Amino acid sequence: QVQLVESGGGLVQAGGSLRLSCAASGRTFSTYTMAWFRQAAGKERELVAAIASSGDSTWYADSVKGRFTISRDNAKNTVYTEYLQMDNLKPEDTAVYYCAADPAGFTIASMRGWSYDYFGQGTQVTVSS
Repeated sequence: QVQLVESGGGLVQAGGSLRLSCAASGRTFSTYTMAWFRQAAGKERELVAAIASSGDSTWYADSVKGRFTISRDNAKNTVYTEYLQMDNLKPEDTAVYYCAADPAGFTIASMRGWSYDYFGQGTQVTVSS
């Protein structure tokens, strides 16, 4: 059974930081491209950041470059963890954040958000001004 479970969301003031975690199990996620999406109220879901299976390659949306950092831990055999460190948060970062997994390699499709097969239930991030 595939499970992606996010945690770490919450309410923070502008300029603050949060660290999101995603625990993924049920597949060999060490071979998957992993990513974070977000969806603000009334808007479409957008890709925020992606990381290759090796962790050597990353992609960020322009709106979060220099503020967010994606990372992953493939050390455990059955539960794989992905992180999103979010610094200097802005009110426009308010959204539900979802982790996602793509069985394909780190491709153009994965950097466009087109090829993700699995999503978590999401965690709310609210940034107050």
